[in-house]
Amino acid sequence: QVQLVESGGGLVQPGGSLTLSCAASGSIHSIAAMSWYRQAPGKERELVGTVNIGGSINYVDSVKGRFTISRDNAKNTVYLQMNSLRPEDTAVYYCNGISLVPRTTVYWGQGTQVTVSS
Repeated sequence: QVQLVESGGGLVQPGGSLTLSCAASGSIHSIAAMSWYRQAPGKERELVGTVNIGGSINYVDSVKGRFTISRDNAKNTVYLQMNSLRPEDTAVYYCNGISLVPRTTVYWGQGTQVTVSS
């Protein structure tokens, strides 16, 4: 079992910055990839970006150049640094982890609200 806890959400003005954290605990050695997703009101949950066990990172086009995913292995934490925030970035942001051992299992955090508004 893996537990994921997000933190760092809040209200920010357009053009501002915010950093989200996702702390992992439990069987973290089994995690093959960590991702950030978001879900805006009335919309489906969408992938923001992924970092895999090898360190490769990918982003959805809408956040490229503005968002950065990083990880601190010593703290078992993945971060989402968000710059140049736009109102359309408003959503609940979720941390996601995929474990491949002993079987493929998907874990989700509880989500953290990010609101971009003046």
